[in-house]
Amino acid sequence: MRVALVNPCWDFGQSIYFGCRSPHLPLELGYAKALLEANGHDVLMLDGHLCETPNDELAETVAAFAPDMTVVTTAPTYLFWRCAQPELRVPRALLAGIGSRGGRTVAVGPHGSVTPETTLRKLGVDVVVRGECEEIVLRLAEATDLQTVPSIAFAHGAEIRVTGGPHASEFSNLPALRWPDDWVARHRHHHHRFDRTPDRPGAEVEASRGCPYHCSFCAKIDFRDKYRKRDLQPLLAEIDGLIAQGVAYVYFIDEIFLPNKPLLDALVLRPIEFGIQTRIDLWKPEMLDLLGAAGCVSIEAGVESLTVEGRATLDKQCRMTTDDLADRLIHARRSVPFVQANLIETAMDDPALVTAWREQLRQHGVWANDPVPLYPYPSSPDYRKLWGMPDARAWERAHEHYLAQFEAFSDIQEERPVPLPDLEIFCCSAC
Repeated sequence: MRVALVNPCWDFGQSIYFGCRSPHLPLELGYAKALLEANGHDVLMLDGHLCETPNDELAETVAAFAPDMTVVTTAPTYLFWRCAQPELRVPRALLAGIGSRGGRTVAVGPHGSVTPETTLRKLGVDVVVRGECEEIVLRLAEATDLQTVPSIAFAHGAEIRVTGGPHASEFSNLPALRWPDDWVARHRHHHHRFDRTPDRPGAEVEASRGCPYHCSFCAKIDFRDKYRKRDLQPLLAEIDGLIAQGVAYVYFIDEIFLPNKPLLDALVLRPIEFGIQTRIDLWKPEMLDLLGAAGCVSIEAGVESLTVEGRATLDKQCRMTTDDLADRLIHARRSVPFVQANLIETAMDDPALVTAWREQLRQHGVWANDPVPLYPYPSSPDYRKLWGMPDARAWERAHEHYLAQFEAFSDIQEERPVPLPDLEIFCCSAC
């Protein structure tokens, strides 16, 4: 089968989107390509965001390939599935441009994982994949009867059929990814790096998937939930391949980068720097020292709240005191150039306490952000505490709640976000 895998040219104007707006490698498409090609399929992989290719040009390239199946992502790379833009205007615009020329059309991403029927309707695709997608994309490429494929939604006459809950890939055995040289050369962004200006390419890799914790604000219930660790040899082979292509920095997109001595020992021997996101309370001082020696230059650590009550409300299951957390962050800063403590706006945290704590850390070279308001993503426990299981209006409901509750927004949102229906009504005017 001929399969086109497409990451659109993204536009986040007036969106609440919390993720980084620079291009990142579409890991989910990379894994799908590797599995498809290993099974004899002919694959075209396109990234409009990284290659700065407008969606109308992407559509024409797909049409010229004449695929039997076209897969389009609804969020820019696995890294941001947990904080995806709510609106579907960009993938909808791309799909509209492709029209009937893409064969069977398939959407993968967080939207279809939590609200499959709504995503199917909004995008007008033939199939929506629920959960992690690489293995299901392969199943779709080899299926003659959609009803035999798990974890999908598709139209069957006048009804929409859903063949099961979100899929969790085996993951540990995924092969080493290989990216085109020109893609790597274009990837000048070093995600979450602030210690110096990048002068060589960066990349993203994945050492583990999922998280063993269930914090109330984290949108991961319907995808990338169960914790799994990737086999070390293909992971190192992937990193070595990136180094050979001139990459100087990789960002581990893991939901939670846990202490992993064999991996860190291997990275000590390699000319690569890297960034991670983690929980600082899970690291002992000696492992933080090894983390720095291995080349870590950026830590994004989820602290969220400065009170025991606040962390309990967020279901953090943190056993450290706030002072202990500060000490561990300061220790990490001795060997890692940039250390950030993430804070979330909660009613339990007195603003004066937050200001004092941030200043205390700043004096030791650790940055703590101004607490940001929560967005109740439909795949988060917070959404389900407020409204129950997500329905057809789940994304609109969360969006309305967020806009009504807060006057100030994240500092990465350059424009005031607008209502979701206003964003999606112009779905065909994206880049």
